[in-house]
Formats: sequence, C-alpha cells, structure tokens
Amino acid sequence: CPSCMRQAAVGFQCPDCVAERPQKVVNSSQLFRGHSEVVVGKVIIAINVAAWVLMTVLSQNPYGAGGPVLEHGALYGPLVASGEWWRLVSGAFLHAGIFHLGMNMLLLWFLSQELEPALGRLRFAVLYVVSLLGGALGVMVLDPLAPTVGASGAVFGLMGALIVLQLRAKQNPWQSGIGGLVALNLVLTFLIPGISIGGHIGGLVAGAAAGALLQPLRW
Repeated sequence: CPSCMRQAAVGFQCPDCVAERPQKVVNSSQLFRGHSEVVVGKVIIAINVAAWVLMTVLSQNPYGAGGPVLEHGALYGPLVASGEWWRLVSGAFLHAGIFHLGMNMLLLWFLSQELEPALGRLRFAVLYVVSLLGGALGVMVLDPLAPTVGASGAVFGLMGALIVLQLRAKQNPWQSGIGGLVALNLVLTFLIPGISIGGHIGGLVAGAAAGALLQPLRW
C-alpha cells in the first residue's frame, strides 16, 4: 500500500523488493570500466603527452610554451594554404599549457572508455580522426589567422558522437550527463576568450555525423 512504500528519487519502491535486491559492490576496475579494452585511446593520450614533453624540452620552457615544435606544428591558416598541410593534424596533438593538456586528456580518457569498447578499435580511430579534421576545418573556416592547438576539437567530436549513439539507442543524453557536459562546454567556448569556437563547433558537428554513420559492435 502507499503508506508503506519508500520514496525514492524516481518514485516509490516496495520495501520487500528493496530488501531482497542483491547489493552490488563496485570496485575500482568496475568504476573505470572498459579500461582493458581501451587501446586506441591510450595511444592517442600517449602521443599527446609525448608531444608535450618534446615541446617542453625543445623550448627549454617549464610550461612548454613556444619553441620549434609549436612553431612548426600549430594550426595556422596561411601556412596550411602555403602547403604545410600536416598542421591540420599536428595542431590537435599540441597544447598551450599543462592544464590545457590535462583537461583534454581527462575527457578523452573517460570518453574512450565509453566509445572504444562499443565501436571497436578501428571505428573509434576513424571517429577520432574525423572529429580531429572536423575541428581543423572549423578553425580554417571561422578563424584561420589565429594559431590554434589542442585536442579539444576531437574531444568535442567524441562527445557529439556519444550523444548521437545514445539517441540511436533510445537513451536520454541529459540523464546520462553527456548532454549537460556538452552544453556547459559550449557555454564556456563562447564566454571565455582564447577558446577556438571553430575548432569546438567543427569537431562537435563532425563527430555527431560520424556517430550517426558508424555501426557499433554492441550497444
């Protein structure tokens, strides 16, 4: 009867059913689920960290700013137009500071745990490359004269793909938290100076499009 029901966040629960339900113990391996299946994500993170270390060593700057790696690798429209096409890719593996690197790699790690086991290594790699190039295209269209670095365009693409895949699976991105995460990052993109609007929007759109086309190995 209603008088003996227990109120919960999503309605009411039967006390007998709650008592009979087995308790689930979550350990660290379950908390960081899928980490043993994440290979491509770890390789991408390793490349970003290695690029940061190389940039720091060659620039002789403890903060990693400047130096020949940044000079020859940052995404910059006029130099891409003159034939330095590798900047479309290399810029996404360089970062302007340790905090910039850390935040991008943290998001990349958590998104990799969700996406790589579901898509498989090859499809996840394709998704990352498409998102990266989409972010680079966004920079070239909206702000080609601003030297740009960072993996955030590709990370935005992963978030866009996760939203689309959840919608395809008839899940609610707002309930899972990814919808709010994307909304918050979009607000910060437009409010904080120095953040690449083109890179974030371009990556988000490209990743969402890839998420609509790629078929997961399992849902």
